[in-house]
Amino acid sequence: MAVDASTSAKGDLIIKNLTKTYGEFNAVDDLSLVIPKGSFFALLGPSGCGKTTTLRMIAGLEEPTSGSISVGTTDITDMKPYKRPVNTVFQNYALFPHLSIFENIAFGLRRRGVSDAEVKAQVDKVLNLVELPQLAERKPNQLSGGQQQRIAVARAIVNKPALLLLDEPLGALDLKLRRQMQIELKWIQTEIGITFVHVTHDQEEAMTMADTIAVMNNGKIEQMGSPEELYDSPRTSFVANFLGQSNLIPGTITGNDGDNLVIELFGNKVAVPKRRSSAHGNSVLVGIRPEKFRVAAEGKGATGNVLTGGVVSDVSYIGVSTQYQVEMPWGKELMVFEQNDDDEDFLRKGEKVTLSWEPVFSFVLDGSEIASSGSH
Repeated sequence: MAVDASTSAKGDLIIKNLTKTYGEFNAVDDLSLVIPKGSFFALLGPSGCGKTTTLRMIAGLEEPTSGSISVGTTDITDMKPYKRPVNTVFQNYALFPHLSIFENIAFGLRRRGVSDAEVKAQVDKVLNLVELPQLAERKPNQLSGGQQQRIAVARAIVNKPALLLLDEPLGALDLKLRRQMQIELKWIQTEIGITFVHVTHDQEEAMTMADTIAVMNNGKIEQMGSPEELYDSPRTSFVANFLGQSNLIPGTITGNDGDNLVIELFGNKVAVPKRRSSAHGNSVLVGIRPEKFRVAAEGKGATGNVLTGGVVSDVSYIGVSTQYQVEMPWGKELMVFEQNDDDEDFLRKGEKVTLSWEPVFSFVLDGSEIASSGSH
């Protein structure tokens, strides 16, 4: 009797040289990565970057042009979708409208010939996990969007797949519910220990839930790492601007000072730790996140790295912070987010200011990134 990979395959998800082409277009371009068993992994990127195509190839809904996909030692590249140790939760949930919630969840178990007693035990268990045991007899159209989302997850995990694939699973929910579901999905993943592979274009969603994020661009992984690593030490302007916002200022490395690079930015000398640099030559972009800047009226004391001669060109008060646009002498506007956690007066439009920040809060990109960053 053949071994059923849908229940027996276990281990890391291993993708080797995975490529998908449509005519001349490379949707996924020679992708290789290992997703450790039991991790929460996010594929993050804009529309058309290849993330959903990658997910569909893992699920068996698209055929790779070349490359391989394995779970542990089991090669699933050419396996039929229903034989794979994989379940998918889609944005539209795809619940059966004519079946009760109990029978929606039980569907996969019944198809595998699981006994009635075991079906009841397993369905009750996952309904309790998603905290909706009271809805077992209802139909999907009697549930809210958030409840349908949880039932779709319950239906997917009751079969104990090695992998749960989430395709923009929270896209149809409103913002408040989406944030609540982010926390709940992370908790469910921790509870059951199944590998979650989550596709999203929403950076906050990826950063809230995933242990590891792969940022995709043009069918390739641009950078992969923990949320903190990608945010604090992006290696390209694409990653710097896709996760949050970045001020990228062109400059030239003029020397070394111990563990720091000395960089000239339009006449201002600044220091950046060498470990925060991914530059190859002396022509660089220095990146500073808007919330890392300190802004003060001209003439007030400033420490660390300092840029002088700025003029406030716009002020937006948004409760927790005030956002300033500051026009610099070289004609570029820099963005500053100042926390509203003191009783200092707000700076006004037209006021002359000095910007400062601690060296450790900057990163350095290669000068070849200038064209793609929009810096000028």
